[in-house]
Amino acid sequence: MHVTRPLRTTAPAALLTATALLALSACGTSEADSTGSRGSGSGQTVEVRIPDPGNSGVLALGKKDGSLDKALGKVGAKVKWTGSAGPFAPAAQAMNADQLDIATGSITSGITSLAQRPGFRFFTAVDPDAAGEGILVRDGSGIESVADLVGKKVAVNQGGTGEYLLLKALAKAKIPAGKVERVYLRPDQTAAVLNAGQVDAWAVWATYAVAEIGSGKAHFVADGAAIGSDNYSLNAVRTGFAEEHPEVVRALYDYLHEASAKERKDPAAYLNVFTDVGPTAVTGRAKQVQTEITAQGGTVDPIGPEDIARFEAVAAFYAEQKVTRQKVDVAAHLLDVEKLT
Repeated sequence: MHVTRPLRTTAPAALLTATALLALSACGTSEADSTGSRGSGSGQTVEVRIPDPGNSGVLALGKKDGSLDKALGKVGAKVKWTGSAGPFAPAAQAMNADQLDIATGSITSGITSLAQRPGFRFFTAVDPDAAGEGILVRDGSGIESVADLVGKKVAVNQGGTGEYLLLKALAKAKIPAGKVERVYLRPDQTAAVLNAGQVDAWAVWATYAVAEIGSGKAHFVADGAAIGSDNYSLNAVRTGFAEEHPEVVRALYDYLHEASAKERKDPAAYLNVFTDVGPTAVTGRAKQVQTEITAQGGTVDPIGPEDIARFEAVAAFYAEQKVTRQKVDVAAHLLDVEKLT
């Protein structure tokens, strides 16, 4: 297997242009912050620590118009925004350290985090993004199929969506994984590396792909549908928080379910929530790309038996591909949100 360690680069970070539920992580918080979410039972308002959602998506609009706090207020809770958008792995670590209560990520990054000592559970699922994730290549690269990746360098985020998409695409094409060189990079570093020609392709999702496709200089050589991706988006809750405040978790689910259905019907209303200029704004062709992807996407739903079967298939695939040492028992870390009161 050919794997390259992360390239050292001073290139600027890629623009964050995703809507819907971004993969969330948290910056460090103080000890006082970490205890703030527990206050209940004595008439105190329960604080739900959620990373700041940025400029687009359901949580961003809920923050701006106050609708999220209004919904949570019915069960005696409110949001404490903390940290910023980023990969799921550090969010999982923050939940394990009692610094964060809610985070969003993919089943793929979730499995690698569950392989550690998880202090969280997943309570919602969004169907895999057939249109917004895939293997991205530069226009004119000469790469026209997954088979053309043989002997090439492909950027992936280790143990997460990118590595899964690449390995899944290669397996479907019956190409040994060792025939393609994986270059492990942080997603926010990779756009500049791809455009500089230091890697030949990038296994990526909508959060980062939209800006590149919208630039008119890149496209998917295979998207999630072509790959046969089972890469669900999931919401996670800190286990202790769910045990102490199940009614808050249920209220949050109800809000996300309803809001995600509205977003799917009117994606543009959830873009550029706070500003339509600057690095966080989605503009031009990228805006059209994002609205089209969101309109084709799923909604936030409870985790059902058919979802669990696909989660377990991903876990088995990760073990087979040696991404994890053994098959992770995903089902042991799920909540039935419909039974929470």
